[in-house]
Amino acid sequence: MEQFTGKVWVLGDDIDTDIIIPTEYLALPTVEDMKQYGFSPLRPELAGQIGDEDIIVAGKNFGCGSSREQAPEIIKALNIKCVIAKSFARIFFRNSINNGLLLIENDQIQEDVKEGDRIDVLLGDHISLNEKKYEIQSLPQNLMDIINAGGLVKAMQKRNGIRKEDQ
Repeated sequence: MEQFTGKVWVLGDDIDTDIIIPTEYLALPTVEDMKQYGFSPLRPELAGQIGDEDIIVAGKNFGCGSSREQAPEIIKALNIKCVIAKSFARIFFRNSINNGLLLIENDQIQEDVKEGDRIDVLLGDHISLNEKKYEIQSLPQNLMDIINAGGLVKAMQKRNGIRKEDQ
């Protein structure tokens, strides 16, 4: 089982895809160009403060709104290790898996975590915060294979023996 530790950024309920990446930035040429505007309607400084392998902890209905695929791509481009939320919008959940972004559902840690805390995650088992453990469920292996490959396209290339230089 994979284990990792990360610094927490706390967001609330109903973080929609327009908050994750506002419509006006979708015309930029690449996700790398867009990522600096991630979460800007909510917290304009946030994208510049997020560090590698930080973790977002949010409330219910994370990723609601439009089905724009750029939303999980932006989070992944910001090098967020995972998003832990009470619940996820279904289309956002699937788009995240397809883009290799790890999502974890847990509806208890939000009451105890504070921004800047460090949490430990043991995938498929628990999250640890200040010596308290919060149980989490495992994602099915086929979804973990997609996440570990870096997204659906990369997983299918790996499964079919296609190398980047073959394309």
